[in-house]
Amino acid sequence: MWKISGILVVTAVIAVLEVPTLWKQKLVKELWVFAILLLAGAGLSFALIMHVILPSPLDFLTWMYKPVSDVFKKFLS
Repeated sequence: MWKISGILVVTAVIAVLEVPTLWKQKLVKELWVFAILLLAGAGLSFALIMHVILPSPLDFLTWMYKPVSDVFKKFLS
């Protein structure tokens, strides 16, 4: 419970420090990107603390390029 509270506090502090600057400079697109990345980072941190098994991005790349690899293996052998 303390770890989750810590992540929430750190996320809130980062938002309080960064959002007013972006808002004053009217950087709306950058504010959206900042918010999305901050929420994604916080969500992944929550998943890590709760020991959720997340798939590796390499699993997707392996699945995607496996047929191409098989074709090259047949061609070269």
